[in-house]
Amino acid sequence: MGAREKSRRELESLRVQLEQQQRASQDQQQTVFNSMIEGVLLLDEQGRVQLANHAFHRLFEVASDVRGKMLLEIVRHHELPELLKQTAAEQQLVDYEFKIAGHAERCLQMNAAALTDGNGERRGTILVFHDLTRLKQLERTREEFVANVSHELRTPLSLIRGYTETLLDGAKENAELTAKFLKTIQRNAERLQLLIEDLLTISELESGRLKMNLQPVTLRPLVERILEDLKAQAHARSVTLRNELPELTAHADADRLQQVFGNLIGNAIRYGRTEGTVVISGTSIDGMMELCVRDDGPGIPAAAQDRVFERFFRADKARSREQGGTGLGLSIVKHIVQSHGGKVWVKSELGKGAAFYFTVPSEVSAASS
Repeated sequence: MGAREKSRRELESLRVQLEQQQRASQDQQQTVFNSMIEGVLLLDEQGRVQLANHAFHRLFEVASDVRGKMLLEIVRHHELPELLKQTAAEQQLVDYEFKIAGHAERCLQMNAAALTDGNGERRGTILVFHDLTRLKQLERTREEFVANVSHELRTPLSLIRGYTETLLDGAKENAELTAKFLKTIQRNAERLQLLIEDLLTISELESGRLKMNLQPVTLRPLVERILEDLKAQAHARSVTLRNELPELTAHADADRLQQVFGNLIGNAIRYGRTEGTVVISGTSIDGMMELCVRDDGPGIPAAAQDRVFERFFRADKARSREQGGTGLGLSIVKHIVQSHGGKVWVKSELGKGAAFYFTVPSEVSAASS
């Protein structure tokens, strides 16, 4: 074999080895990028995609291979060309937020950095995308919660303060007026106490700190006790209460189950029809107790039915505040039921009343598991 042929083969062998090493390095790089929860995109100096990891495909709902495509072909955002120019000029872009449409709108944060070689020549751009959607939703929920709590606290506090100042300014000399004002102050103080208790309860439920004391609970006598407690409230609106529960035994926390029934029956009396009827019924289905509290009142609009279990949501704000309540009752019901492994829902037609359903495990299913 001649020297030239030998050299040619050595060069060919070296080329193959280098290509193999390069491919292995690229595969390793891709594996590292694919393990990241952030979306990563690597562009060359012309702005064409060289690498896109799995998280990027998921964030932007891209199914096909995007390598070799321009960024704007993949991400439809009108500011991107200017942002890439800014990154090239300033070498980096930090914490730029934008929204993208898709199956569900997402809020993303983009960070970018220019890539250069040893001579300072631009060789491309790396972009990293963080999904802020959940954080934004939590922030929005927190802001709404604080605003709602502030509003619910402000109303009774303003009334208590106003009537107290009126009494101090001389109204206390009028015995009849004093008695009327003191009853109003007492009613609003009780409203504040209920609100604070409900806030503490829902906080414990959401954090998982409130543990369920699960035991056999016979449902019919439990509901009878609740109806006895609510008899005066029902009598004030001439509402008939009917316990149609058969002999059912649930595997549940009796105190929390009483709270669920109390909230649902109390709401049915409060928001149902004057001289109406509230019926409590239930049945056993596949190892679960399906229980129902039904009224024959005005019903709940279809648009509001998906939101009635949200904290402080009120389908009819003026009527709800007039009738009392903290606006947290149904949210507490939802969390207690879910803590038992059940679910809760509502069925209603305007003018035909509302039926609130929930499920809890039966004692039979608990004993057999």
